[in-house]
Amino acid sequence: MVEFLTFREGEAAQEPAVTVESFTGQSNSTAVRIEAGEDARELLPYLDRLSLVEVNFPAFGDGRGYSAARILREAGYQGELRAVGDVLVDQLVAMRRCGFDSFRPDKALDDAAVERALNRYADVYQKTVDGRSPVWAKRHPENVNG
Repeated sequence: MVEFLTFREGEAAQEPAVTVESFTGQSNSTAVRIEAGEDARELLPYLDRLSLVEVNFPAFGDGRGYSAARILREAGYQGELRAVGDVLVDQLVAMRRCGFDSFRPDKALDDAAVERALNRYADVYQKTVDGRSPVWAKRHPENVNG
């Protein structure tokens, strides 16, 4: 069973994450946890100081964490971006495409199901922060930047 999954090189960040409110009031913390409803843009001035951002998914149907991940990655955040909470196996691919590179689900995931989910589709249709080239760009490379 998969209790923690990472796509990063090296060790996963171990520092306990603090709340966004606590983080913005401190100068020594390098890990923060974004709860549902909190604005990831509050962290943009501190991206160079962060080594870990945990984004909590209190319920699998709560999609606000996807937006938080994309905002951070598009702003240039390079540190670990971890999805925590009610993370389901069928969300892993979409979360990866938004920029998550590690996962700590509340309930362990089946190894085989994770493998199937991550390898199901060779191509993607949308351009996003994960760097994968969409299928249309493979067919029409002249339109990639236009």
